[in-house]
Amino acid sequence: MARIEARLKELGIVLPTPPAPVASYVPFTIAAAGDGRLVHVSGQVSVDASGGVKGKLGAPLTLEQGQTAARLCGLNLLAQLQAACGGDLDRLTRVLKLTGFVNAAPDFDPIPAVMNGCSDLMVEVFGDAGRHARSAVGVANLPLGFAVEVDGVFQIR
Repeated sequence: MARIEARLKELGIVLPTPPAPVASYVPFTIAAAGDGRLVHVSGQVSVDASGGVKGKLGAPLTLEQGQTAARLCGLNLLAQLQAACGGDLDRLTRVLKLTGFVNAAPDFDPIPAVMNGCSDLMVEVFGDAGRHARSAVGVANLPLGFAVEVDGVFQIR
């Protein structure tokens, strides 16, 4: 069993089927970069088999619900990354950057804490290779009413 596959199993994580794009874009692109490749994964929303987490943080969703939503985005990012790696997440050498968009009420400001739901997942799965640069912003709306959307840049071999 591959190292990351074993880690996912140890954490009790089963990756979802990668979500299909909902508009005119591709789920990821891959570009050569020095000794490796960069994978840019399109924004993944807080969707799962039950429908996911929708709504605004702060009205009515709580910080904890936002962190759960961000974690769902992370799971969807990992599913897309696994597809980009031909099924082998051991090809990952580094999570480089995550950008999070939080559907937030005007007075909700713990946006970075919401994004910890995704960031912490990357470190749980990849260890030090999961530590990354990050941006997190609050927005007035997200596609289909989802609570959080996250895109990412990953380095693979």
